Amino acid sequence: MSHTVATPTLDGMLAELRAGRVVDATAVYINGQWVASDNSATLDVFNPATEAVIAHVAEGSASDVDKAVAAAKAALPSWSALPAAERAAYLQRVSELLMERLEEFGELASIDVGAPLEASKLVQMGLPIFNFGFYAELARNYAFEADRVGNSVIVKEPIGVVGCITPWNFPAHQIALKVAAAFAAGCTVIVKPSEVAPLLAYGLASVFDEIGLPAGVFNMVSGLGPDVGEAIVAHPDVDMISFTGSTRAGKRISEVAAGTLKRVSLELGGKSANVILDDADMESAINGGLLNSIGLNCGQACTALTRVLVPASRKTEAEEVMRKLVAGYAIGAWDAPGTVLGPLVSKAQQDRVLGYIQKGIDEGATVIIGGLDSGKSTGYFVTPTVFSDVSNDMTIAREEIFGPVLCILPYDTEEDAVRIANDTVYGLAGAVWSADQDRALRVAHQLRAGQIMVNGGDFNPAAPFGGYKQSGQGREAGSAGIEEFLEIKALQL
Repeated sequence: MSHTVATPTLDGMLAELRAGRVVDATAVYINGQWVASDNSATLDVFNPATEAVIAHVAEGSASDVDKAVAAAKAALPSWSALPAAERAAYLQRVSELLMERLEEFGELASIDVGAPLEASKLVQMGLPIFNFGFYAELARNYAFEADRVGNSVIVKEPIGVVGCITPWNFPAHQIALKVAAAFAAGCTVIVKPSEVAPLLAYGLASVFDEIGLPAGVFNMVSGLGPDVGEAIVAHPDVDMISFTGSTRAGKRISEVAAGTLKRVSLELGGKSANVILDDADMESAINGGLLNSIGLNCGQACTALTRVLVPASRKTEAEEVMRKLVAGYAIGAWDAPGTVLGPLVSKAQQDRVLGYIQKGIDEGATVIIGGLDSGKSTGYFVTPTVFSDVSNDMTIAREEIFGPVLCILPYDTEEDAVRIANDTVYGLAGAVWSADQDRALRVAHQLRAGQIMVNGGDFNPAAPFGGYKQSGQGREAGSAGIEEFLEIKALQL
C-alpha cells in the first residue's frame, strides 16, 4: 500500500478556497486510508465562474484501481454479513452529518459546479441527504429473504464489488444514489468521480472516513475515464458497473464490461419533450418547463425538458411567454447578487453549447431570446437561449445539448404531439400539460420515457429513475435502486 497522506477534509478544503489558495486533493482513498496515487501526475480543477485553478486532484492509475478492487473484495464478506440494521446506521450517520454541515457543503457545491448557493443546498446536497436517509430506512425494512415459491425460498443477496462511475453535473447526488443503495444491499464500492467537478466527492469521502466505515467498503480513485474508468469496468473482480453519463460513454462501458459479462446499470442522456396540449395554461406550462430545464443546473441535467411542443395555433403566444419568463434568468457567479443561473461547469462544456447554438442558427432556426453573447468576458457563461421555427429533424432538436438551450416545436394534433415527442433515440423524461387531468394522463401513458411530469407534478426522489431506449438500462432511486445491486437465489427445500 502507498504511504499515507494528509486527509482532504471539508473544512480544510473550504479554508483554502476562501483564502484563494489551490486545494491539494491529490490523494486517493483506498482501504480506509488516504494514500498517494501510484501516478504522480495531477489534474487541474477550475472555478467555472472565474476560470482560475482552484484544486489539483490525483490522476489515478490502473494500479490504484487494482488496490481499490482488492480492498473492496476483501471487505465484502464481513460487510455483506453485517446485519442490515447496522449497515443502515452508517447510512443514517452520513445523512445526519451532511445535514449538520449543509451550509459548508452547499458552499463547496457552488464552487465545484457553479450553481447559486440556495440551489446547491436544495438540490446538490438536499438529494444526497434524502437518499442516505432513505436507504438507511429501506435497509432496515427490506425483505432480503421473504418469498416462497413451492418448495423454494427466494433470497436476495448483494451482487458483490461495484464500480461506480459518476458525472460532474450533480456530483454528490450521483455518488449517493449509487453508494447508498449499494451499501444498503451489502455491496462494497469503488467510485471514480468526474475529474471536472471532484471536490464534493472528496468531501463525501472525508465523511465516510470520519464515521469509521469499515476499511475497504468505500474506495475512491480520481482520474480520467480512459484510464481509471476503463480499468474499473474491465476488472475481473468487479461484479457490476453503475454508470451515469453520456450515451456515447455508456456504449463504451457496455462493450468493455461484456468481456467479463458483468452487470451494467446505465443512466444516460435525454432529449425530453414538454408537451403543452391545446387547452393548457401556457404560462404555467412554460414556467414549469423552464424550472425543469434551464432552471435545473443551468440546463446541465439529463432530464431537462428541452423540446417544448406547442399547438401550431398558439406558437406566437408561446414565444411571447417564453421571452418574458426567460428574461428573468440572470446569469452570474454563484455568490453574485441577483444570480439565478451560474456558469456551465467547464470550458469544454461552454464550447459545446455555443457550438449547438451556432448550429441552430446555421440550420435556420430563429433565436427569440439569448444567443452567442453572454455579456461576460470571464467564466464559462452561456445566456439562456430559446429557438423557434424548429423542426424535429434539426440538430438542436435531436442531440442532447446539456445547457440552457430550448427549442419550440409546433404540432397540429394530439397524435402529432405524441409522435414528435417519441421521435427521438432517447427516453428519459417528459412532461404533459392539460386543463383535463385525465387527458394529460392519457398522453403521458403514450410517451416512451421513464418519468413523466403531469401538470407540474413534483419530482419524487423515492420513485424509480431511469430511461427507455438509448437513455439507459436499469433504475436508480427508491426500492428499484437497491434491487439493481442484488442477485436472486432460490434455495430448494
